Amino acid sequence: MFSTRFLWRTVGLAALLSTLICVFGFVYAINQIMYPKLAANNDFAIPVEVVKPKESPLASKDKIQIVALGDSLTAGTGDLSGRGYVGQTKEKLEQQLGKPVYILNNFAIPGFRTYDVLKDMDAKKDIGTSLSQADLILLTVGGNDLFEGGQGVLSTTGEEGFNPKAAEERMPEALQRLEQILDRVAKLNPTATIAYVGLYHPFLDMDPKREGILTVQKWNAAAFEIAHRYPNIVVVPTSDLFELNLGKYLYTDHFHPNQDGYERIAERIVQIVK
Repeated sequence: MFSTRFLWRTVGLAALLSTLICVFGFVYAINQIMYPKLAANNDFAIPVEVVKPKESPLASKDKIQIVALGDSLTAGTGDLSGRGYVGQTKEKLEQQLGKPVYILNNFAIPGFRTYDVLKDMDAKKDIGTSLSQADLILLTVGGNDLFEGGQGVLSTTGEEGFNPKAAEERMPEALQRLEQILDRVAKLNPTATIAYVGLYHPFLDMDPKREGILTVQKWNAAAFEIAHRYPNIVVVPTSDLFELNLGKYLYTDHFHPNQDGYERIAERIVQIVK
């Protein structure tokens, strides 16, 4: 009788102990889930590596020097404030990065095509010198090669419209020259951030079949393929910035952006390079 009573007490005690251990383990597990932390001096604790976001090359600099080259878009034609996308990019970088930003030089000339940029780089030694000193290089070129300000790409049949075939025919040679420009700039300054600003379709409202969009996208895709070979070159897409509100963001000449259009380009550049 004594042994039976002792046995039942032992079993009851063991059951109570097991229950308490289970309850403690459950509470501890819930606590670890809700308030995770590594125990001090715990050999079984798994160290967690904290990975800091990688800073952009521009964010790590004390000051930023901009050099720009290309055509009338980089010159700021159509912006009555005179700042263009280059000046507005400078201002936005200063505001967002909290450091001084300078425009060292802007070599852009309205009307320039790809071959004009190459000739200018050959003729003016100070272009190469400035490019080698830049932290950010801004470039637009190609629009005059394809569109020539509207000459040859607007329909000559007497009806107002867009003729994408003329632009398509100019594209292969112009892209070869764009490749030469980007290659030269990248070699002159392999550490600078180089932003090539892509093309948009300025005659979209004269192009009911929207064929010119495909032409522009072919150019931009080819530019991206070229830029992809260089770790410091980025292509800044702009086609979508004008596609739905062309009249709102173009200057009265129906080709260049107005002040608001340039601001949209500047915002896109800063989003990509900062």
